[in-house]
Amino acid sequence: WQMDVLMNAYGVRVDTELIEGALYIDQISAQRLTDEAVRLTGLSNPNSTAQLVKWLQDNGTETDNLRKETVSELLDGINPEKVQRMLEIRQQLGKTSIKKYVAMDTACGEGDRVRGLTQYYGANRTGRWAGRLVQMQNLPRNYLKTLDYARNLVKAKNYDGVKILYGNVPDTLSQLIRTAFIPSSGHKFVVADFSAIEARVIAWLAGEQWVNEVFATHGKIYEATASQMFGVPVERIAKGNPEYSLRQKGKVATLALGYQGGTSALIAMGALQMGLTEEELPDIVQRWRQANPRIKGLWYAIENAALAVMETAQPQGINGLIFALEGDLIYGQSFLTVRLPSGRKLFYPKPFLKENRFEKMAVHYYTVGQQTRKWEVTSTYGGKMVENIVQAIARDCLVVTLERIAAKGLQVVFHVHDEVIIDAPMETTVEEICGLMAEPIPWAPGLVLKGAGFESQYYMKD
Repeated sequence: WQMDVLMNAYGVRVDTELIEGALYIDQISAQRLTDEAVRLTGLSNPNSTAQLVKWLQDNGTETDNLRKETVSELLDGINPEKVQRMLEIRQQLGKTSIKKYVAMDTACGEGDRVRGLTQYYGANRTGRWAGRLVQMQNLPRNYLKTLDYARNLVKAKNYDGVKILYGNVPDTLSQLIRTAFIPSSGHKFVVADFSAIEARVIAWLAGEQWVNEVFATHGKIYEATASQMFGVPVERIAKGNPEYSLRQKGKVATLALGYQGGTSALIAMGALQMGLTEEELPDIVQRWRQANPRIKGLWYAIENAALAVMETAQPQGINGLIFALEGDLIYGQSFLTVRLPSGRKLFYPKPFLKENRFEKMAVHYYTVGQQTRKWEVTSTYGGKMVENIVQAIARDCLVVTLERIAAKGLQVVFHVHDEVIIDAPMETTVEEICGLMAEPIPWAPGLVLKGAGFESQYYMKD
Protein backbone atom coordinates (compact mmCIF):
# COMPACT_ATOMS: atom_id res chain seq x y z
CA TRP A 1 0.00 0.00 0.00
CA GLN A 2 2.85 2.37 0.86
CA MET A 3 4.61 1.54 -2.42
CA ASP A 4 1.35 2.28 -4.24
CA VAL A 5 1.02 5.70 -2.55
CA LEU A 6 4.62 6.55 -3.48
CA MET A 7 4.11 5.38 -7.09
CA ASN A 8 0.93 7.45 -7.49
CA ALA A 9 2.61 10.50 -5.90
CA TYR A 10 5.63 10.16 -8.20
CA GLY A 11 3.35 9.98 -11.24
CA VAL A 12 4.23 9.35 -14.86
CA ARG A 13 5.45 11.97 -17.31
CA VAL A 14 3.29 12.69 -20.34
CA ASP A 15 4.27 14.14 -23.71
CA THR A 16 2.36 17.44 -23.56
CA GLU A 17 3.38 18.31 -27.13
CA LEU A 18 1.82 15.08 -28.43
CA ILE A 19 -1.35 15.61 -26.36
CA GLU A 20 -1.70 19.19 -27.61
CA GLY A 21 -1.14 18.09 -31.22
CA ALA A 22 -3.63 15.22 -30.90
CA LEU A 23 -6.35 17.49 -29.48
CA TYR A 24 -5.71 20.06 -32.24
CA ILE A 25 -5.81 17.45 -35.05
CA ASP A 26 -8.88 15.77 -33.56
CA GLN A 27 -10.74 19.07 -33.61
CA ILE A 28 -9.98 19.58 -37.32
CA SER A 29 -10.78 15.94 -38.10
CA ALA A 30 -14.13 16.04 -36.27
CA GLN A 31 -15.13 19.29 -38.01
CA ARG A 32 -14.22 17.97 -41.49
CA LEU A 33 -16.00 14.66 -40.92
CA THR A 34 -19.10 16.50 -39.65
CA ASP A 35 -19.07 18.86 -42.66
CA GLU A 36 -18.77 15.88 -45.01
CA ALA A 37 -21.65 14.15 -43.22
CA VAL A 38 -23.85 17.23 -43.64
CA ARG A 39 -23.04 17.34 -47.39
CA LEU A 40 -23.72 13.62 -47.79
CA THR A 41 -27.00 13.44 -45.89
CA GLY A 42 -28.43 16.94 -45.95
CA LEU A 43 -29.20 16.51 -42.22
CA SER A 44 -28.98 19.53 -39.93
CA ASN A 45 -27.28 17.37 -37.25
CA PRO A 46 -25.78 14.12 -38.62
CA ASN A 47 -24.52 13.34 -35.08
CA SER A 48 -28.14 12.88 -33.96
CA THR A 49 -28.87 9.16 -33.71
CA ALA A 50 -32.58 9.65 -34.42
CA GLN A 51 -31.93 11.75 -37.56
CA LEU A 52 -29.26 9.40 -38.88
CA VAL A 53 -31.25 6.19 -38.25
CA LYS A 54 -34.17 7.67 -40.23
CA TRP A 55 -31.80 8.75 -43.05
CA LEU A 56 -30.28 5.24 -43.22
CA GLN A 57 -33.77 3.67 -43.34
CA ASP A 58 -34.82 6.09 -46.11
CA ASN A 59 -31.70 5.04 -48.03
CA GLY A 60 -32.44 1.31 -47.81
CA THR A 61 -30.41 0.32 -44.73
CA GLU A 62 -32.54 -1.15 -41.95
CA THR A 63 -31.37 -0.48 -38.40
CA ASP A 64 -32.93 0.77 -35.18
CA ASN A 65 -29.72 1.79 -33.36
CA LEU A 66 -26.18 3.05 -34.03
CA ARG A 67 -24.25 1.22 -31.33
CA LYS A 68 -20.57 0.59 -32.04
CA GLU A 69 -21.08 -3.11 -32.84
CA THR A 70 -24.16 -2.38 -35.01
CA VAL A 71 -22.21 0.14 -37.14
CA SER A 72 -19.38 -2.44 -37.57
CA GLU A 73 -21.90 -5.07 -38.71
CA LEU A 74 -23.57 -2.65 -41.14
CA LEU A 75 -20.16 -1.73 -42.60
CA ASP A 76 -19.52 -5.42 -43.34
CA GLY A 77 -22.69 -5.54 -45.45
CA ILE A 78 -23.27 -4.36 -49.02
CA ASN A 79 -24.38 -0.73 -48.99
CA PRO A 80 -24.81 2.10 -51.51
CA GLU A 81 -21.61 4.18 -51.71
CA LYS A 82 -22.92 7.17 -49.74
CA VAL A 83 -24.42 4.95 -47.00
CA GLN A 84 -21.08 3.11 -46.67
CA ARG A 85 -19.19 6.41 -46.40
CA MET A 86 -21.66 7.80 -43.85
CA LEU A 87 -21.24 4.68 -41.70
CA GLU A 88 -17.44 5.09 -41.90
CA ILE A 89 -17.79 8.71 -40.78
CA ARG A 90 -20.07 7.66 -37.92
CA GLN A 91 -17.51 5.06 -36.82
CA GLN A 92 -14.65 7.58 -36.95
CA LEU A 93 -16.61 10.27 -35.08
CA GLY A 94 -17.55 7.69 -32.45
CA LYS A 95 -13.92 6.97 -31.44
CA THR A 96 -14.27 7.60 -27.70
CA SER A 97 -10.63 6.71 -27.04
CA ILE A 98 -9.71 10.29 -28.11
CA LYS A 99 -11.23 11.36 -24.76
CA LYS A 100 -8.16 9.84 -23.10
CA TYR A 101 -6.09 12.77 -24.43
CA VAL A 102 -8.58 15.15 -22.77
CA ALA A 103 -8.27 13.13 -19.53
CA MET A 104 -4.47 13.31 -19.68
CA ASP A 105 -4.55 17.03 -20.40
CA THR A 106 -6.92 17.60 -17.46
CA ALA A 107 -4.97 15.38 -15.04
CA CYS A 108 -1.53 16.67 -15.99
CA GLY A 109 0.13 18.43 -13.04
CA GLU A 110 3.50 19.71 -11.89
CA GLY A 111 6.46 18.53 -13.99
CA ASP A 112 4.16 17.40 -16.85
CA ARG A 113 3.21 14.36 -14.79
CA VAL A 114 -0.11 12.57 -14.31
CA ARG A 115 -0.57 11.25 -10.77
CA GLY A 116 -3.07 8.85 -9.23
CA LEU A 117 -3.48 6.47 -12.19
CA THR A 118 -4.03 3.34 -10.11
CA GLN A 119 -6.23 2.58 -7.15
CA TYR A 120 -4.97 0.05 -4.63
CA TYR A 121 -7.39 -2.89 -4.16
CA GLY A 122 -9.81 -1.25 -6.63
CA ALA A 123 -11.26 -4.61 -7.76
CA ASN A 124 -13.54 -5.95 -5.01
CA ARG A 125 -13.40 -9.65 -5.87
CA THR A 126 -9.69 -10.16 -6.54
CA GLY A 127 -7.93 -7.25 -4.85
CA ARG A 128 -6.31 -6.18 -8.12
CA TRP A 129 -5.54 -2.53 -8.79
CA ALA A 130 -8.07 -0.49 -10.75
CA GLY A 131 -7.34 2.17 -13.36
CA ARG A 132 -8.38 5.73 -12.57
CA LEU A 133 -8.39 9.13 -14.34
CA VAL A 134 -7.04 7.99 -17.74
CA GLN A 135 -8.14 4.35 -17.21
CA MET A 136 -4.97 2.55 -18.27
CA GLN A 137 -6.61 -0.87 -18.29
CA ASN A 138 -8.40 -0.46 -21.61
CA LEU A 139 -6.00 1.55 -23.74
CA PRO A 140 -6.30 0.88 -27.50
CA ARG A 141 -3.55 -1.34 -28.95
CA ASN A 142 -1.09 0.07 -31.46
CA TYR A 143 -0.51 -1.71 -34.79
CA LEU A 144 1.21 1.12 -36.71
CA LYS A 145 4.68 0.13 -37.90
CA THR A 146 5.82 3.79 -38.04
CA LEU A 147 4.94 5.03 -34.55
CA ASP A 148 7.86 7.50 -34.41
CA TYR A 149 6.84 9.12 -37.69
CA ALA A 150 3.16 9.32 -36.73
CA ARG A 151 4.08 10.87 -33.35
CA ASN A 152 6.21 13.55 -35.04
CA LEU A 153 3.41 14.48 -37.46
CA VAL A 154 0.96 14.84 -34.57
CA LYS A 155 3.42 16.89 -32.51
CA ALA A 156 3.83 19.18 -35.53
CA LYS A 157 -0.01 19.50 -35.67
CA ASN A 158 0.19 18.28 -39.28
CA TYR A 159 -3.40 17.15 -39.97
CA ASP A 160 -2.84 16.77 -43.73
CA GLY A 161 0.26 14.62 -43.22
CA VAL A 162 -1.59 12.25 -40.88
CA LYS A 163 -4.58 12.12 -43.27
CA ILE A 164 -2.47 11.44 -46.39
CA LEU A 165 -0.20 8.83 -44.78
CA TYR A 166 -2.62 6.99 -42.50
CA GLY A 167 -6.08 7.75 -43.92
CA ASN A 168 -8.14 7.22 -40.78
CA VAL A 169 -7.18 10.15 -38.52
CA PRO A 170 -9.18 9.22 -35.35
CA ASP A 171 -7.86 5.64 -35.50
CA THR A 172 -4.26 6.89 -35.83
CA LEU A 173 -4.68 9.23 -32.85
CA SER A 174 -6.23 6.39 -30.86
CA GLN A 175 -3.23 4.12 -31.59
CA LEU A 176 -0.85 6.83 -30.35
CA ILE A 177 -2.51 7.20 -26.91
CA ARG A 178 -0.13 4.78 -25.18
CA THR A 179 2.86 6.67 -26.58
CA ALA A 180 1.82 9.85 -24.75
CA PHE A 181 3.32 8.27 -21.59
CA ILE A 182 7.06 8.89 -21.60
CA PRO A 183 10.00 8.35 -19.19
CA SER A 184 11.56 11.12 -17.11
CA SER A 185 14.41 13.05 -18.68
CA GLY A 186 17.56 10.91 -18.99
CA HIS A 187 15.58 7.71 -18.34
CA LYS A 188 13.92 5.01 -20.45
CA PHE A 189 10.89 2.80 -19.96
CA VAL A 190 11.53 -0.86 -19.21
CA VAL A 191 8.21 -2.65 -19.74
CA ALA A 192 7.81 -6.28 -18.72
CA ASP A 193 4.90 -8.62 -18.13
CA PHE A 194 4.30 -12.17 -16.96
CA SER A 195 3.89 -14.55 -19.91
CA ALA A 196 0.56 -16.45 -19.80
CA ILE A 197 0.31 -16.00 -16.03
CA GLU A 198 -3.31 -17.10 -15.64
CA ALA A 199 -2.68 -20.32 -17.60
CA ARG A 200 0.38 -20.97 -15.40
CA VAL A 201 -1.42 -20.25 -12.11
CA ILE A 202 -4.51 -22.35 -12.87
CA ALA A 203 -2.38 -25.34 -13.95
CA TRP A 204 -0.24 -25.00 -10.80
CA LEU A 205 -3.31 -24.69 -8.55
CA ALA A 206 -5.10 -27.64 -10.16
CA GLY A 207 -1.97 -29.81 -10.40
CA GLU A 208 -2.38 -30.19 -14.21
CA GLN A 209 1.07 -31.72 -14.53
CA TRP A 210 1.52 -31.76 -18.31
CA VAL A 211 0.80 -28.01 -18.47
CA ASN A 212 3.28 -27.31 -15.65
CA GLU A 213 5.89 -29.32 -17.58
CA VAL A 214 5.25 -27.28 -20.76
CA PHE A 215 5.83 -24.05 -18.83
CA ALA A 216 8.94 -25.49 -17.16
CA THR A 217 10.41 -26.47 -20.57
CA HIS A 218 9.65 -25.01 -24.03
CA GLY A 219 6.65 -22.91 -22.91
CA LYS A 220 4.69 -23.32 -26.17
CA ILE A 221 1.35 -23.73 -24.44
CA TYR A 222 -0.89 -23.18 -27.50
CA GLU A 223 0.94 -25.85 -29.52
CA ALA A 224 1.07 -28.25 -26.58
CA THR A 225 -2.65 -27.77 -25.87
CA ALA A 226 -3.52 -28.47 -29.52
CA SER A 227 -1.28 -31.55 -29.35
CA GLN A 228 -3.16 -32.85 -26.27
CA MET A 229 -6.57 -32.01 -27.75
CA PHE A 230 -6.03 -33.60 -31.18
CA GLY A 231 -3.44 -36.29 -30.47
CA VAL A 232 -0.88 -34.76 -32.84
CA PRO A 233 2.84 -34.68 -31.93
CA VAL A 234 3.72 -31.16 -30.80
CA GLU A 235 6.63 -31.02 -33.31
CA ARG A 236 4.11 -31.24 -36.19
CA ILE A 237 2.32 -28.04 -35.06
CA ALA A 238 4.88 -25.77 -36.69
CA LYS A 239 4.75 -23.14 -39.42
CA GLY A 240 4.69 -24.72 -42.88
CA ASN A 241 2.95 -27.91 -41.72
CA PRO A 242 -0.77 -28.56 -42.35
CA GLU A 243 -1.19 -29.25 -38.60
CA TYR A 244 -0.19 -25.64 -37.82
CA SER A 245 -3.86 -24.63 -38.20
CA LEU A 246 -4.54 -26.55 -34.96
CA ARG A 247 -2.52 -23.95 -33.04
CA GLN A 248 -5.40 -21.44 -33.45
CA LYS A 249 -7.74 -23.92 -31.74
CA GLY A 250 -5.22 -24.55 -28.96
CA LYS A 251 -4.80 -20.82 -28.47
CA VAL A 252 -8.46 -19.83 -28.31
CA ALA A 253 -9.23 -22.82 -26.06
CA THR A 254 -6.40 -21.92 -23.64
CA LEU A 255 -7.53 -18.29 -23.45
CA ALA A 256 -11.28 -18.93 -23.20
CA LEU A 257 -11.99 -22.21 -21.43
CA GLY A 258 -10.05 -22.19 -18.13
CA TYR A 259 -12.99 -20.88 -16.12
CA GLN A 260 -15.73 -23.35 -17.10
CA GLY A 261 -16.70 -21.39 -20.23
CA GLY A 262 -18.36 -23.05 -23.21
CA THR A 263 -18.95 -22.11 -26.84
CA SER A 264 -20.04 -18.55 -25.95
CA ALA A 265 -16.68 -18.01 -24.17
CA LEU A 266 -14.88 -19.10 -27.36
CA ILE A 267 -16.98 -16.67 -29.43
CA ALA A 268 -16.28 -13.83 -26.95
CA MET A 269 -12.54 -14.60 -27.29
CA GLY A 270 -12.82 -14.12 -31.08
CA ALA A 271 -13.07 -17.75 -32.29
CA LEU A 272 -15.30 -16.81 -35.25
CA GLN A 273 -12.94 -14.00 -36.32
CA MET A 274 -10.15 -16.59 -36.37
CA GLY A 275 -12.02 -18.45 -39.09
CA LEU A 276 -13.54 -21.18 -36.88
CA THR A 277 -17.18 -22.09 -37.48
CA GLU A 278 -19.87 -22.33 -34.77
CA GLU A 279 -20.27 -26.04 -35.57
CA GLU A 280 -16.63 -26.72 -34.57
CA LEU A 281 -16.87 -25.02 -31.17
CA PRO A 282 -18.61 -27.70 -29.01
CA ASP A 283 -15.93 -30.20 -30.11
CA ILE A 284 -13.15 -27.77 -29.07
CA VAL A 285 -14.78 -27.35 -25.63
CA GLN A 286 -15.02 -31.14 -25.14
CA ARG A 287 -11.49 -31.82 -26.29
CA TRP A 288 -10.01 -29.08 -24.09
CA ARG A 289 -11.84 -30.40 -21.01
CA GLN A 290 -10.70 -33.96 -21.73
CA ALA A 291 -7.11 -32.72 -22.08
CA ASN A 292 -7.32 -30.81 -18.76
CA PRO A 293 -9.14 -33.11 -16.32
CA ARG A 294 -7.47 -31.60 -13.23
CA ILE A 295 -8.56 -28.06 -14.14
CA LYS A 296 -12.09 -29.31 -14.85
CA GLY A 297 -12.04 -31.11 -11.49
CA LEU A 298 -10.90 -27.90 -9.75
CA TRP A 299 -14.13 -26.06 -10.78
CA TYR A 300 -16.34 -28.65 -9.11
CA ALA A 301 -14.07 -29.13 -6.09
CA ILE A 302 -14.09 -25.39 -5.36
CA GLU A 303 -17.86 -25.11 -5.88
CA ASN A 304 -18.44 -28.06 -3.54
CA ALA A 305 -16.09 -26.62 -0.91
CA ALA A 306 -17.97 -23.30 -0.96
CA LEU A 307 -21.36 -25.06 -0.72
CA ALA A 308 -20.12 -27.29 2.12
CA VAL A 309 -18.92 -24.25 4.11
CA MET A 310 -22.31 -22.59 3.66
CA GLU A 311 -24.19 -25.73 4.72
CA THR A 312 -22.03 -26.76 7.71
CA ALA A 313 -20.27 -23.50 8.73
CA GLN A 314 -17.10 -25.66 8.97
CA PRO A 315 -13.91 -24.57 7.14
CA GLN A 316 -12.91 -26.57 4.06
CA GLY A 317 -9.39 -26.89 2.68
CA ILE A 318 -8.63 -27.66 -0.96
CA ASN A 319 -5.39 -27.37 -2.99
CA GLY A 320 -3.81 -24.99 -0.47
CA LEU A 321 -6.93 -22.78 -0.27
CA ILE A 322 -9.05 -22.50 2.89
CA PHE A 323 -12.76 -21.66 2.61
CA ALA A 324 -14.50 -20.40 5.75
CA LEU A 325 -17.44 -18.42 7.06
CA GLU A 326 -16.35 -15.41 9.05
CA GLY A 327 -18.48 -12.81 10.70
CA ASP A 328 -18.77 -10.09 13.24
CA LEU A 329 -21.78 -10.57 15.49
CA ILE A 330 -21.57 -7.02 16.86
CA TYR A 331 -21.97 -5.43 13.42
CA GLY A 332 -24.00 -8.29 11.94
CA GLN A 333 -21.58 -8.80 9.06
CA SER A 334 -20.78 -12.16 7.50
CA PHE A 335 -18.39 -13.20 4.75
CA LEU A 336 -17.50 -16.31 2.84
CA THR A 337 -13.69 -16.05 2.78
CA VAL A 338 -11.04 -17.83 0.72
CA ARG A 339 -7.53 -17.81 2.14
CA LEU A 340 -5.02 -17.75 -0.71
CA PRO A 341 -1.55 -19.35 -0.71
CA SER A 342 -0.07 -15.88 0.01
CA GLY A 343 -2.13 -15.66 3.22
CA ARG A 344 -4.38 -12.91 1.87
CA LYS A 345 -8.14 -13.54 1.88
CA LEU A 346 -10.90 -12.96 -0.66
CA PHE A 347 -14.26 -11.84 0.73
CA TYR A 348 -17.80 -12.57 -0.49
CA PRO A 349 -20.12 -10.36 1.63
CA LYS A 350 -23.40 -11.58 3.22
CA PRO A 351 -23.37 -15.01 1.55
CA PHE A 352 -26.43 -17.27 1.43
CA LEU A 353 -27.59 -20.36 -0.45
CA LYS A 354 -30.39 -20.23 -3.03
CA GLU A 355 -31.22 -21.91 -6.30
CA ASN A 356 -29.79 -20.06 -9.31
CA ARG A 357 -31.50 -19.58 -12.70
CA PHE A 358 -30.53 -23.13 -13.66
CA GLU A 359 -32.45 -24.43 -10.59
CA LYS A 360 -29.15 -25.49 -9.03
CA MET A 361 -28.15 -24.66 -5.44
CA ALA A 362 -25.58 -21.87 -5.56
CA VAL A 363 -23.75 -19.39 -3.35
CA HIS A 364 -25.23 -15.89 -3.61
CA TYR A 365 -23.61 -12.79 -2.11
CA TYR A 366 -23.84 -8.99 -2.12
CA THR A 367 -21.73 -6.90 -4.47
CA VAL A 368 -21.65 -3.33 -5.75
CA GLY A 369 -23.08 -3.35 -9.30
CA GLN A 370 -20.74 -1.99 -11.99
CA GLN A 371 -23.57 -0.07 -13.67
CA THR A 372 -25.78 0.83 -10.70
CA ARG A 373 -22.97 1.47 -8.16
CA LYS A 374 -25.41 0.12 -5.55
CA TRP A 375 -25.40 -3.03 -3.47
CA GLU A 376 -27.11 -5.92 -5.25
CA VAL A 377 -27.21 -9.72 -5.05
CA THR A 378 -25.31 -11.91 -7.50
CA SER A 379 -24.61 -15.65 -7.65
CA THR A 380 -21.38 -17.50 -8.32
CA TYR A 381 -20.26 -20.99 -9.34
CA GLY A 382 -17.08 -23.09 -9.47
CA GLY A 383 -15.55 -21.67 -12.66
CA LYS A 384 -16.24 -18.08 -11.62
CA MET A 385 -14.67 -18.61 -8.19
CA VAL A 386 -11.66 -20.26 -9.84
CA GLU A 387 -11.31 -17.14 -12.03
CA ASN A 388 -11.41 -14.87 -8.95
CA ILE A 389 -8.85 -17.04 -7.14
CA VAL A 390 -6.47 -17.39 -10.12
CA GLN A 391 -6.53 -13.65 -10.84
CA ALA A 392 -6.01 -12.93 -7.13
CA ILE A 393 -2.98 -15.26 -7.00
CA ALA A 394 -1.61 -13.60 -10.17
CA ARG A 395 -2.06 -10.24 -8.43
CA ASP A 396 -0.13 -11.51 -5.41
CA CYS A 397 2.71 -12.67 -7.71
CA LEU A 398 2.82 -9.14 -9.16
CA VAL A 399 3.09 -7.76 -5.61
CA VAL A 400 6.15 -9.92 -4.90
CA THR A 401 7.73 -8.65 -8.15
CA LEU A 402 6.92 -5.01 -7.30
CA GLU A 403 8.68 -5.48 -3.94
CA ARG A 404 11.72 -6.96 -5.70
CA ILE A 405 11.85 -4.06 -8.16
CA ALA A 406 11.58 -1.53 -5.31
CA ALA A 407 14.38 -3.34 -3.43
CA LYS A 408 16.61 -2.63 -6.47
CA GLY A 409 15.89 1.08 -6.02
CA LEU A 410 13.87 1.25 -9.26
CA GLN A 411 10.68 3.29 -9.73
CA VAL A 412 7.55 1.67 -11.17
CA VAL A 413 5.35 4.46 -12.61
CA PHE A 414 2.28 2.32 -13.25
CA HIS A 415 1.25 -1.28 -13.85
CA VAL A 416 -1.59 -2.73 -15.90
CA HIS A 417 -2.87 -6.23 -15.06
CA ASP A 418 0.34 -8.32 -15.20
CA GLU A 419 2.60 -5.70 -16.79
CA VAL A 420 4.97 -3.30 -15.01
CA ILE A 421 6.28 -0.02 -16.45
CA ILE A 422 9.54 1.16 -14.88
CA ASP A 423 10.97 4.67 -15.25
CA ALA A 424 14.48 3.27 -15.39
CA PRO A 425 18.03 4.66 -15.52
CA MET A 426 19.75 3.90 -18.85
CA GLU A 427 21.87 1.08 -17.38
CA THR A 428 18.83 -1.03 -16.29
CA THR A 429 18.27 -3.99 -18.61
CA VAL A 430 15.13 -5.86 -19.67
CA GLU A 431 16.88 -9.14 -18.77
CA GLU A 432 17.40 -7.93 -15.19
CA ILE A 433 13.66 -7.21 -14.75
CA CYS A 434 12.55 -10.42 -16.47
CA GLY A 435 14.95 -12.25 -14.17
CA LEU A 436 13.15 -10.80 -11.12
CA MET A 437 9.80 -11.95 -12.56
CA ALA A 438 11.06 -15.49 -13.06
CA GLU A 439 12.40 -15.92 -9.51
CA PRO A 440 10.42 -18.45 -7.44
CA ILE A 441 7.55 -17.13 -5.30
CA PRO A 442 8.16 -18.22 -1.67
CA TRP A 443 4.53 -19.20 -0.97
CA ALA A 444 3.98 -20.92 -4.36
CA PRO A 445 6.49 -23.77 -4.60
CA GLY A 446 6.54 -25.27 -8.09
CA LEU A 447 4.86 -22.30 -9.81
CA VAL A 448 7.02 -21.52 -12.85
CA LEU A 449 6.82 -17.86 -13.92
CA LYS A 450 8.44 -16.10 -16.85
CA GLY A 451 8.73 -12.44 -17.82
CA ALA A 452 8.97 -10.93 -21.28
CA GLY A 453 9.69 -7.29 -22.00
CA PHE A 454 11.23 -4.48 -24.00
CA GLU A 455 12.64 -0.98 -23.51
CA SER A 456 11.41 2.16 -25.21
CA GLN A 457 11.30 5.95 -25.12
CA TYR A 458 7.50 5.81 -24.80
CA TYR A 459 4.87 3.32 -23.67
CA MET A 460 3.42 0.98 -26.31
CA LYS A 461 2.20 -2.54 -26.92
CA ASP A 462 5.22 -4.44 -28.19
